[in-house]
Amino acid sequence: MTGTTAPGRALLEVSGVRKSFGDHLVLDGIDLTVDSHRCVVLVGASGSGKSTLLRAINLLEEIDDGVVLLEGEDVTDPRQDADAVRARMGMVFQAFNLFPHMRVLDNVTLASRLVHRVPRAQAEERAMAMLERVGLATKARAFPDELSGGQQQRVAIARSLVNSPRLMLLDEVTSALDPELVGEVLDLLGELKAEGMTMLVATHEMAFARHVADEVCFLHEGRVHERGTPAQVLGDPVERRTREFLGRLG
Repeated sequence: MTGTTAPGRALLEVSGVRKSFGDHLVLDGIDLTVDSHRCVVLVGASGSGKSTLLRAINLLEEIDDGVVLLEGEDVTDPRQDADAVRARMGMVFQAFNLFPHMRVLDNVTLASRLVHRVPRAQAEERAMAMLERVGLATKARAFPDELSGGQQQRVAIARSLVNSPRLMLLDEVTSALDPELVGEVLDLLGELKAEGMTMLVATHEMAFARHVADEVCFLHEGRVHERGTPAQVLGDPVERRTREFLGRLG
């Protein structure tokens, strides 16, 4: 799960990334790096650009300017095979995005079988290992609506892990969950971090940011206004905008 990256080279480098939707500038020259085996957490108000940034890194949004390097390779080059790039990253969304008519095992193996042409038996063996990893091997034959929200999100995480991604992108993965289910998903992310998974996480869960993140980046109006350790950014912020944001959280 951990992989390797050349010494001195960040796993992910985002440089000068800009993105507008019509006249609305959403990303205004984002610079960001994520080193291997590190967890970087993005915090900020809704509309600050967190989700758009993750989608741009995963090539779900075409950027207007800038560059995204994954292991030193420009993945925003239009000549890139987007599916091949995404195979090196796992992305988990706010909504679980599971197919309701398909059993859990089929949801987890779908991309492996159809996109990556992995034989069914091999795909299912790997999927069962991932479901075991997230504590849901006994639910392999269940349908999504037979699971709790927390279980469905853990299935979505297993689906993203099944192809051994180099980087995990997680976009507010607890926002659709009932409060009592949030902990089980955040505990899983903490375990993945401890095992060496490289993660870029957008979240409103400040406790998770404090205890799991190696670095916290505060986004405001499409810019990184402050970055540093969780203790510094969340406990003793330098920028006024950061202090205002944290103050609104109570």
